[in-house]
Amino acid sequence: MVRRLRDEDGSAIAETAIACTIIMTLFFGVIQMSWGLYAYHYTAEAARMATRYAMVRGSACSSWASACPASSDDVQNYVKGLGFAGINPANITVTTTWPTTGSACTPSSTPCNNPGNLVNVKVKYAIGFTIPYVPTINLNMSSTAQVIISQ
Repeated sequence: MVRRLRDEDGSAIAETAIACTIIMTLFFGVIQMSWGLYAYHYTAEAARMATRYAMVRGSACSSWASACPASSDDVQNYVKGLGFAGINPANITVTTTWPTTGSACTPSSTPCNNPGNLVNVKVKYAIGFTIPYVPTINLNMSSTAQVIISQ
């Protein structure tokens, strides 16, 4: 009986199960963190692209048949239509503002999208991390870009 208790048959199965659990948790954690970095890159790139979209579609634009001048809804539709792989457009929030600056803007004009004034775009993307054995973590990635209107 004592000899049977000291026998190590089957110990490799238990050790492998414990090691695989730890390794798989780390593996999926790395995948989710990479997904988070991708989502952050998306928000930063989308904010830059949206400011450029609004910058060339100010009150003096005449180059485009639609969205000239651009409104907040136009910028939001542009960002949601960018089509980055794996990004859910329903989780995107875009806030576009035209802060009143400079002498080229009258206080009564809303939005103040005259050339020489600023356009500010803030993009938020809600992402949920799913890591094994850890409750779901919800994060909001956000990025802001600001540029001077050219047209």
